[in-house]
Amino acid sequence: MNKMLVLNAHPDVQSTTSVTLNVLESFLQRYRELVPDGEVEQLNLYRDEIPLLDHVALAARSKSAAGQLLTPEEQAVTDRTNELLRQFKDAKNIVIAMPMHNFNIPSKLKDYMDAILIPRETYTFTHSGSVGLLKDGRSVLVIQGSGSIYTNNDWYTEVEYSHQYLRSMFTFMGFDSYEIIRAQGNAVLPKENVLERAKQEALQAAERFAHRMSGSVTR
Repeated sequence: MNKMLVLNAHPDVQSTTSVTLNVLESFLQRYRELVPDGEVEQLNLYRDEIPLLDHVALAARSKSAAGQLLTPEEQAVTDRTNELLRQFKDAKNIVIAMPMHNFNIPSKLKDYMDAILIPRETYTFTHSGSVGLLKDGRSVLVIQGSGSIYTNNDWYTEVEYSHQYLRSMFTFMGFDSYEIIRAQGNAVLPKENVLERAKQEALQAAERFAHRMSGSVTR
């Protein structure tokens, strides 16, 4: 299992001016240089179909558990959710590229997380609480662009819910490694400085990921 899954959670999927996506491109370019035979699959959350956790999805889950016949709409949602779940579980490394939206993750990324956080698939219930099932050396990297700075141990740090949520969920599922690259301060610092600093971090992260995937890194 040497697949990397990239989750592009930027609403402007192919933006050439997005700091977030520029950092992602630097990461991927370096990673592909280091692991030319590595499989990289990208899911564009604002373009590809991501089912909502709505009344249709909830009905489909309940009826599936009871062995009842699904409607065509419920079956379509179930099939797509299963497809996303298989894709997610097949990936050794996950890379998430996202802007911060009002101190939290973009809405489509939340829809995706709801689609793959499935009992008995990515976690299970025990008498002492729920535990993750993906405890086989997986890693996740978050590339996050933001206008403000969230690492000054102030009010902004306290309300940085995106990082708290993602770190908690991936740790909960059993991932060994969680990293974040913050392309932060775009509204208050020179954008080119923010971008350059984040790109350097991305190159270093690509080498770490390549080492995990191939066991050696060509420098």
